[in-house]
This record gives sequence, structure tokens and C-alpha cells, in this order.
Amino acid sequence: MFRSLGISSFIKSPLLLVLWLGAACNVFGQESVLYKQANVPTAQRVEDLLSRMTLEEKVGQLSTLLGWKMYQKDGEEVTVSKAFEEAVQERHIGMLWATLRADPWTQKTLTNGLNPRQAAVATNAMQKYVLENTRLGIPMMMAEECPHGHMAIGTTVFPTSIGQAATWNPALIEEMAATIALEARLQGGHIGYGPVLDLAREPRWSRVEETYGEDPYLNSQMGIAMVKGFQGESIASGENVISTLKHFTAYGVPEGGHNGTSVSIGQRELHESYLPPFKSAVKAGALSVMTAYNSIDGIPCTSNGYLLNTVLRDDWGFDGFVVSDLGSISGLKGSHHVAATSEDAAKLAIDAGVDSDLGGYGFDTYLLEAIKSGKVSQAVLDQAVRRVLKVKFEMGLFENPYVDPQKAAREVRSSSHVALARKVAREGVVLLKNEKNVLPLGKDLKSIAVIGPNADNTYNQLGDYTAPQPDENVVTVLEGIQNKVGNTAKVEYIKGCAIRDTTQSQITAAASLAARSEVAVVVLGGSSARDFDTEYEETAAAKVSEVGEGEVISDMESGEGFDRMTLDLLGDQLKLVKAVQQTGTPVVVVLIKGRPLNLNWIDENVPAIVDAWYPGQEGGNAIADVLFGDYNPSGRLTISVPRSVGQLPVFYNYRNPQRHDYVEGSAAPLYAFGHGLSYADFAYSNLEIAASGNAQSPAVKVQFEVKNISNVDGEEVVQLYLKDMVSSTVRPLMTLRRFEKVMIPAGESRKVSFLLGAEDLRVLGQDMDWLIETGDFQVLVGRSSRDIRLEGKFGME
Repeated sequence: MFRSLGISSFIKSPLLLVLWLGAACNVFGQESVLYKQANVPTAQRVEDLLSRMTLEEKVGQLSTLLGWKMYQKDGEEVTVSKAFEEAVQERHIGMLWATLRADPWTQKTLTNGLNPRQAAVATNAMQKYVLENTRLGIPMMMAEECPHGHMAIGTTVFPTSIGQAATWNPALIEEMAATIALEARLQGGHIGYGPVLDLAREPRWSRVEETYGEDPYLNSQMGIAMVKGFQGESIASGENVISTLKHFTAYGVPEGGHNGTSVSIGQRELHESYLPPFKSAVKAGALSVMTAYNSIDGIPCTSNGYLLNTVLRDDWGFDGFVVSDLGSISGLKGSHHVAATSEDAAKLAIDAGVDSDLGGYGFDTYLLEAIKSGKVSQAVLDQAVRRVLKVKFEMGLFENPYVDPQKAAREVRSSSHVALARKVAREGVVLLKNEKNVLPLGKDLKSIAVIGPNADNTYNQLGDYTAPQPDENVVTVLEGIQNKVGNTAKVEYIKGCAIRDTTQSQITAAASLAARSEVAVVVLGGSSARDFDTEYEETAAAKVSEVGEGEVISDMESGEGFDRMTLDLLGDQLKLVKAVQQTGTPVVVVLIKGRPLNLNWIDENVPAIVDAWYPGQEGGNAIADVLFGDYNPSGRLTISVPRSVGQLPVFYNYRNPQRHDYVEGSAAPLYAFGHGLSYADFAYSNLEIAASGNAQSPAVKVQFEVKNISNVDGEEVVQLYLKDMVSSTVRPLMTLRRFEKVMIPAGESRKVSFLLGAEDLRVLGQDMDWLIETGDFQVLVGRSSRDIRLEGKFGME
């Protein structure tokens, strides 16, 4: 019995044992209550519990309050707060969000926040209070931010999503997601917010780093990997969490890059580009979906019944629950102005299919009033509550509400998890340029200059949605290089400048250091690091504020709320790298950032460029592995790097006709989707295409060989694109349909085979029906969307 309740460790404390026995007796006395019986089918348990609930209790189950206010820490002791007790007793809440979150917005720090053991104690205390002090004893469900690690103190911090996608390795991302889920679940979390499946086709937008890039197919594969990793074989395993897909939908292409504003796309583009990643993740079993802040063609996503009911539930068969983004229900009144009152906003949202209110101020009393006044039917309310209760039962929370604090302390951020963070970061590093084979750096170097604002900055390499972490948990680029060379080379460091601030630059000193060194590694880019001086919106997005005279400007130029007008390197960064380059010392630029930036001058003048995005806590070691050749870079871009904001939007799979150049220059991006170099060279040959079946049931086998023609082992990311030669509606210039990361030892060959089916060939016709049309398709195989090595054709009859 101890094992079934997950609290065997409680017997070490006599007081906890007495309390548990009291609760157990209460359960045993209610064995006849249907919803408390584990062997009863979930649907029956849900209906039995629903029939016993008051109107207020039902509405309370739909409220997801801000969780970090719900515990009280006194030294090492953690208990529930008065705010939690009041929320449970007065508002009958059923869920919390970000209970374990720590950052400047929550005002939780390494001092007043919770380590993994304390986090488990806190969530246990909350569950215990709810089970023992409420009429029905419905356990809490805890949602946590988990896009690139559980956003809590002492967890493992992986690269942000744009860096994860750069690995082009879904199997690795699935392993990473399972690790994140385990760390969250061990501390009492049940829902992991992620993956973010928005297409990033507007690099000025502040949240590019949270996405997998610009392509529907690649995003789909990464989304499937995350869902499988999060949810595993069973969400009742005690090691998995529910995956919440964000943000439904088309959130990543706001007009002018302004976060959360309107989006104007047609239905064809919506269904062909923006919905497929979500559909794939839903088909993979995702049990939760979050609405987006934006509107599409004048309809806010949080009140869009077509999206949430018709598409998501009716067409795709989604069987989970929908949660609003933070404050987006009240935003129907306050931001979009489609509701006159808060009661009307609650009605719009729940009628459209929103089941849970993130923040707790969109439903609550307003939904109660709407139901009592007859604006919202009891049936609509009951359906939403059913969806929430269903996942609580399926997760086994009624039988196993507690976690083991000692296990959390032991297994969160374990050595194997740290090693995995290094592996993901390493595979996501993209070698953009390597003129005259400047890289890898020689092991015989005697002096190395490490320069730049992101060379030794812990928080600038972690990205947004990251909790504070002890310095010793994070390896910077400077530390990674020092770890790599040990005492064999003299490594000297100077910051040179900040990301944005120009009042403390050391340009001359940095150039002097570079001049007396054999190589200069200059680490530039951006930052999503929030600080305690930053102001925040009610939604947690950072506010861009004016800086007073004499004040130091923070590094933050990316991350939610920090949209850009240009993509230029800010502050004195370009001035810094120009001064270093002019010394004549070989220069390697390493980029740590969350969005594509203007690299025109660097590309023209610097021989070696490495893009690491926000590489997470092991970023320094991973980058050093690549710089010194202990790992052959295999990362590839998942978003095009423009030459100018005047080109925007610039993404590889735009619709025909092909774009022509501008008066001022090329229409092509500086670096194309799929681009990434290697220390090895590869040759492609022997393309074979075999098409069988017909337009109703096609099967196309594509086969070719890739040979490593160098003396270095390497991983090649082979990419297959399709081009529909003639179609009834305008199609993209080309579309990614398959990819695979293949390890090929030096001098050896590998045969690669892909099978294409109906999903890959179909088109959304003029009548908005999916169909496969007769005619020819072109197959394009290569190293990137701009580096095609093999071409062939097949026809459909």
C-alpha cells in the first residue's frame, strides 16, 4: 500500500506516517465511491465525480493559477502558503502553473526558490492539503514550463528549441524530452509546456529561439519527438508528463514582428504550412494544446471555434484539453476588443473550446456569472471539466499523488543528464563558414585570445524560459576552451564590449590581446537573459523600456517581448570584431543568440563562423569540442539567415514564382535553410527513383549513395526536397519531405533510402479538398535547400 501511494519515504517521519494513516482511513471508508476505485473505467469515474461536483467546484477545476505564490519557504522547511489554502477553499482550484518557476518575473531566486528536493516537498504538501481538506479530494495537476529543460532551479538546461532543431536528429530530441519529463515529474510536475510548434518566418519576432524554425515538415518531426519523449508509453508511469503544444496557431509570423499581434494568412496557407506540425503532434498522442495570443483574419485564437472544435477535435480527433495562454481570455476584452465584458470573454472562450484558464482570471467568477445568467450552458461547462478530469485519472493522480523528495534530489541533473545536454548542444552547433580550413584549431596552439560579450557570460547562453542556475552548473565558452587545452596553451580573456551597452567597451585592449595571440575566438550575438530591473507585462513578456542617462543598458535584445526593428549586431560588437580582424590574427567568430542576425560583414571578412544558438548549460564544452575537432560539426540551419530586413519574409519554401534580385543586391538569403558545413567532404551518387501505385495510393522509393571522400569521420544530414511541377493551386518552390543524419566513416559509403506516400504528394485544391494530382514531381537531394547534389523525376498517373 505504501508503494501504491508513492510515499514509502514518509515512514521515516512519525508525524507524516500518522497523517498518512489518517488519510488512508478516509479513503478506505469511501471504497464504495465509484470515482475512487482504480479498477473502474476512466469514463465511469469521470461521470461519477462530475455528478457529485457543485457548479463552483466545476469552474474551479478549470482555473490554472500562478503557482509560485502557493508555497512558503522558511529556511529548509517548505509548506503551503496562505494564498494556496485560500485558493483551494474559496476558488476550488484544480491546477497550478509554474509552481517551481524561478526568474526575475516571479522574483524567485537561488535563495528564495526551491531546489529539486524542496520542490518535491512543496508539491507533496499541496497535494496533501487538497486531499485532506476538500470535500471530494481531487488531486492538483501541476503544469511547468519545459521547452528546453524544466524551468526550475537545479535542473538540466538544454539548448533552446532552435538549437535542438539544428541537430536534425529527432531521436536525440526524443531522448532529451524524456529526460526533461523525468526531471519535472520527480519534482511533482504533471504537464510540460512544450513543444512550441510555431513556424518562425519573421526573425524580428522575439520568440524565434523557442521554435524549431521555418519548415512545416521539420517542425512536425521535432514535435513528434517531443511528444513521445514527454508522454512516453504511459503518462501514469511516474516518469512522464503531458505535452502541451504551443501556440495554436500561426503565432510566429506577427505583422512587423510585434509579439502577439494580428496575423493575415489565407486558409490554404494555414492548412498547408502552419497546421501540419500541430496535426502531427496530435496524431502522436499529445494530450494538451495551448491557444495563441494572436488573431487570424480577425478571429482571436482563444475564441476561434473553427480551430479548436472543428479542426482540432472533429477533424484530427484530439482527445485532450485546451488551455488558454496566460491572460488570453481576458485579452479578448482588453486586447482584441471582441468582448464588451469579462463575462462575454469567458463565454467566447469556453464556447470556442477552451477548457482551462491559464492565470485564473479569465473564467473564475466571470464564467460562473455567465452560466448562472444562461449565457453558457451547463453542458459546455461539463464537457470542459470532463476533459480535465480525464487526464487526472489517466495519469493516476488519484492513486499516486505524491513524489519522493530524495529521488528528486538524487536524479535531477544527474551526470547522465548533463552528458546528454552536451551531446544535444554539440550536435546543434552549425559551422557556417570555414575558409582555408581555419577550423578545427590545432592542439599545438600556445596562445588563444577569447574575446566578446558572450564568451564568459553564464546567463546569455541559456536563453529565455530558464531559471537561475548556480554558476558551477554552467560551462561558458571560455571555460570550455580552458577545459579543452588545460595547461598546454595560454588562454587569455577580455570581454571587449557588452551586447548593447557602449559605455564600458574595451576595443583597443581586445585588439591588443588578439595581436599577441595565435588565434582569436570572438564570441558575439544576443541575449534573452532577463534581469531584476526589467519590467514585465501581465503575460510575463518583457517590456522594452527607455534607459535613463548614465544607466547601463542590459544585454537583453531577444526573448519574449523583445522584438527587433533591425537584425544588426547591437552595441559595439561589430566595432569589436573589426578591430580584432584588423590585427591579422586568424579570427573565429562564435555566435550565441536566439534569432538570425546580420552577418554580412563578418561573412565577407572573417574566415570561420560557428553558430551555437543558445546552447544551454554545457554550451562551452560543446563549442570547444567543435572548435578543436573532437566533434565534427553536423548542425544545420532550420531558419534562413537574411542579408537585410528589407528581404523579409525570406524562407526557402515560398510559393512560386521564383523571386528576382533587388536593385541593391541578391534576393537569396545569406545562409540558406539546411546549410551547415563539416570537416569532412561528401559525394552523392546513384540516385534511383521507383514510383508505384497511382494518385489514389502512391508509393515512391528514393535511393542514393553518400560517400565520405575525406579522411575524417563525419555525420551528414541528407535532405530530400520535392517540387510539384504543375498543380491546380500555386505550390512552394520546393518542400522538405525527408531527412536523415547519417554517420559515415572516412572513405566509406552509405546507401540512403526514403519512402514517400500520399501525405507527401498531396495538394490542397481550389475547393479546399486534399488531393493528389496527376503529373510530374522533381526530386532534389542534397546538403541544403541551396546545395542540391542529385536531381530526378517521377510521374503520377
